[in-house]
Amino acid sequence: MIKESELILNQDGSVYHLNLQPEHIAKDIIFVGDQDRVDKITKHFDSIEFTTQKREFKTSTGIYKGKRMSVISTGIGPDNIDIVMNELDALVNIDLKNRTVNPIHTSLNIVRIGTSGSLQSDIPVDSFVLAKYGLGFDGMLHSYQCEHILEKDIEDAFIEHTNWSSRKSRPYVVKNSEVLEIRLASDNIFLGFTATAVGFYGPQGRVLRLAIQDPALNSKIDNFNFNGIRVTNLEMETSAIYGLAKLLGHNACSMNAIIANRANGTFSKDYQSVVENLISYTLNKLVE
Repeated sequence: MIKESELILNQDGSVYHLNLQPEHIAKDIIFVGDQDRVDKITKHFDSIEFTTQKREFKTSTGIYKGKRMSVISTGIGPDNIDIVMNELDALVNIDLKNRTVNPIHTSLNIVRIGTSGSLQSDIPVDSFVLAKYGLGFDGMLHSYQCEHILEKDIEDAFIEHTNWSSRKSRPYVVKNSEVLEIRLASDNIFLGFTATAVGFYGPQGRVLRLAIQDPALNSKIDNFNFNGIRVTNLEMETSAIYGLAKLLGHNACSMNAIIANRANGTFSKDYQSVVENLISYTLNKLVE
């Protein structure tokens, strides 16, 4: 039996942070960072059966072209992903009343729709990147027994190439779900290698009033190449989603709207339309 201190439930029996019960979620789930983006997705739905919000975690479940889907805002960062992924898994793989693991495993399909900045000149603003791999700088996944799901050869090459500081967490690499990649990929999509930073300012090389540990790190990341695999874009959630999904037995794939290009110094002139186009593209691919 799982102790009350380990799996915390609200008085109504819902999981603590997400405020959800098992019947509230679909097996196909879209993640967004911004809680306001939930409605931008569900406005396409034919109907909405359930909506709730607690803190930054907003969930809406409904029907799109005959398929039941949920949309959940995760907030920003790998620490939030740790909360969302574990509580979603508990909803489908733990008997919340008896606090025991279900004998039959249920697998979820999780697709992140987010904005990101391109690191490569040939991946322009207003394009879409599907992350084949996630590269995590956050260290969150190392709290779990995860070595068996990691791409150690890529990690070692990246650490050597960047002369990665031993005072930082070891970068980790996790592959996406090939099942979802096949469903979501097309000739209109770049397949990428998405890096996940632990913060927005120093961890992404931004300097305001604080000096950063390695001023050259961004250029090292941009120039990394492992058998043709380049780091294509940078954001703050993908690697954590991929890692926990793999460990928990779920499918995950990250779809990124490129609204900035660091190599070219360009920014989308209408990034909201780019995000809207990615939402429509992803929804339609999921129901094909």
